[in-house]
Amino acid sequence: MKRVHLAILSLTLGSALAVQAQAPAAQHSAAPATHEAAAHEAAGPAKVAVIEFQAAVAQTNEFQRDFADLQKKYDPKRQDLKTLNDQIDTLTKQLQAQGSTLSDADRESRARAIDEKKKQLDRDTQDAQSDFQSDMQDLVNRIAAKVGATMTDYAQKQGFTLVLDASEQQQAPTVLYAMPSIDITKAVIDAYNEKSGVPAPAAATPDAPSPSTSH
Repeated sequence: MKRVHLAILSLTLGSALAVQAQAPAAQHSAAPATHEAAAHEAAGPAKVAVIEFQAAVAQTNEFQRDFADLQKKYDPKRQDLKTLNDQIDTLTKQLQAQGSTLSDADRESRARAIDEKKKQLDRDTQDAQSDFQSDMQDLVNRIAAKVGATMTDYAQKQGFTLVLDASEQQQAPTVLYAMPSIDITKAVIDAYNEKSGVPAPAAATPDAPSPSTSH
């Protein structure tokens, strides 16, 4: 059955979070090379941390709360699509069962009615997917920007000079190994939750996005 596919969540998270995660690095690289060299000499050896940025965003209390609200918003549309799909199934089975007893004109009329409902289902599904993806993109961008700011603040306070994104990404350096002690994912999530003041959800969201999204 065609319906609002939440699988597009992975694509939305992957593209949006990659941009947000790379923003601090891009700003840093904009500094003149001489300033970078001087800063490196003054700072001494680099202190590196890693973060699963996609997981950090998806696991914040605020994101989980707002994602659950977004699902509720689209529940009526999902139900409408399911109802229409069930109607198509019922009409198709009736035509198959009664086809031999119907006149040619009646068969053609019923077949056209089914075809029209299928076209309507396709249109409604595409519209719902587009609307959901747009709302999802807004949600991801909003939370990712704030998590990125929290990450930068945490890294600066802890003296980290470089933070690598350990999320599974196709167009970014892959972190093959990192000591657990330099993984700041949970620390950033905790810091963000404390700052936002949003309590943890009562129960896990069934369709919550996987931390290991790709793009």
